[in-house]
Amino acid sequence: MNIETLREYCLSKPGAQESFPFGNETLVFKVGGKAFALAAIDSHPLSVNLKCDPEKAIQLREAYESVRPGYHMNKTHWNTVLSTGEIRDSLLREWIDDSYELVRKSLPKAVREQLI
Repeated sequence: MNIETLREYCLSKPGAQESFPFGNETLVFKVGGKAFALAAIDSHPLSVNLKCDPEKAIQLREAYESVRPGYHMNKTHWNTVLSTGEIRDSLLREWIDDSYELVRKSLPKAVREQLI
């Protein structure tokens, strides 16, 4: 997956918005004002931080060399995924979906209802 494909997929989520709150190097995708994905614009391979259930985060790190504790993030709840070819794009999309849903579910009910 490349940055353009990642951007297109993240922005296809209901209520998703993009911004550069940390400078021009890091593209942040949010829903309801909370981040669900952060991508390094110029990294090769593509590097993306995704929110993850803590138990699943550990399992993914053990199963894939390209999955690491979240860079500059809470290591319990975030993974950094390197798009080196080890991870299929379809699997990366599933992890983006999981991240989005974890964040969406944490939003107040009134905000969640506006996303439909």
